[in-house]
Amino acid sequence: MESTGVPRVIANPMSGERIVVRQTAEDTHGELLAFDLYLPPGAKVPSGHTHPTQTERFTVISGKLRFRVGRRVMRAHAGESVSVPPGTPHWFRNDGRAETHALVEVRPALRMQELFWESGHLRELRLLGLRLPAPGALARFLRDFEAEVAVPLVPRWLVRPVLALAALPAGGDRPLR
Repeated sequence: MESTGVPRVIANPMSGERIVVRQTAEDTHGELLAFDLYLPPGAKVPSGHTHPTQTERFTVISGKLRFRVGRRVMRAHAGESVSVPPGTPHWFRNDGRAETHALVEVRPALRMQELFWESGHLRELRLLGLRLPAPGALARFLRDFEAEVAVPLVPRWLVRPVLALAALPAGGDRPLR
């Protein structure tokens, strides 16, 4: 653990992501969060999303990643990079047969390390064999991390009241820090 209380190795059982933090916001005075991302075959980021003010850059070390960035679909192999500008909807997955390892840099760091930790600990539901975040827990997560992540293609003025209602305490939902 580091002084923020968030570990440098983060596993997300819902998505299969494993993150090993190289440089924290604290290390870089908020400029950068750099981490190694490991995705097993078939693993993917839970859903399409945007980062309102952050640039995210992926450099594939081994394996390959399939991206949707805006309306473009692309694949990145070892040695290739994909940069996602602020506010751009994106999604990615490992569609290869081996684990993918990528170096990811997020600028500025904001609270992304905490976001990754919390996303791996959301209360979940199982529906048709899928692991999904519980709606109230997801709403609180999106509200608490609105500077770091947003729902793509839906204006914030519309999302905020919906999240406020959905985030009201429900039985068994674990509140975020």
